[in-house]
Amino acid sequence: MTGLFVLGFLQIRLLDVLDVVLVAILIYQLYLLLRGTGAMNIFLGILSIYLIWWLVRIFEMELLTAILGQFISVGVLALIIVFQPEIRRFLLVLGKRSILRRGSRGFLKGFWQMETEGDLNIPAIVNALETFSEQKTGALIVITQKNELESFIETGQRMDARISEQLLGSIFYRNSPLHDGAVIISKNRILASRCVLPVSEIKRIPSALGLRHRAAIGITEQTDAVALVVSEEDGKISWCKSGQIKRNIKPLQLKELLAKEFLQKPGDTNGTKDKFSFFTSMIRQKRSG
Repeated sequence: MTGLFVLGFLQIRLLDVLDVVLVAILIYQLYLLLRGTGAMNIFLGILSIYLIWWLVRIFEMELLTAILGQFISVGVLALIIVFQPEIRRFLLVLGKRSILRRGSRGFLKGFWQMETEGDLNIPAIVNALETFSEQKTGALIVITQKNELESFIETGQRMDARISEQLLGSIFYRNSPLHDGAVIISKNRILASRCVLPVSEIKRIPSALGLRHRAAIGITEQTDAVALVVSEEDGKISWCKSGQIKRNIKPLQLKELLAKEFLQKPGDTNGTKDKFSFFTSMIRQKRSG
């Protein structure tokens, strides 16, 4: 049985369908690794060069074809050099989800697993930062969005714990072995602490800002994450996103920024809990009425 069905003059085999599905899975995994990072812009730039080269070949523009052809001829090598960190991360993920380690069932489950998480626990984060600000305790918290920052999580101590004001206070306690570095939060979970982040090299950053602030700016330059910093010198809270920093953020303002960034209502604390409370209050009102 070599053919699955015939479409016009094309004979489509079962292996052809499997081939398309596997390529789609690889492209999807590549997208997950690149989205929200600077590498996505580089990839789109390379794709644009290829499309322009294809067009100029059609219109027989020989000079542009020759120039762009030099880029295309070393395309695979250039991709390996430019995307070396992303390729390394992809191979690490592939190794962790390997059929040899977890079986075929675990492999497919790892690729297609869908997780349901509650809304970000904004009050716990804001209350913890407010306490740090009053006590002038240095802190750096990174909250992921599309990009999960797996390569940076690997540099720290994995935790995978629920967000709470007490846990954040324990992590950033001055004598705690976990306080030096960043806490990474993803999907309403503290995934890791003591993480090492890239330091921004932009010269316009004020010299008064230390390594915590430069690391916060650096991670938001390279990814779509949000970074929150508490200064150890003056206790001021800073908000970093897209390589930009806002200093001296008040707790109420911080709560509004987080709610807007993560599409929550300012009063929300946990999505599931609040929905349950809403329905129970409606039932009570009907009974009392």
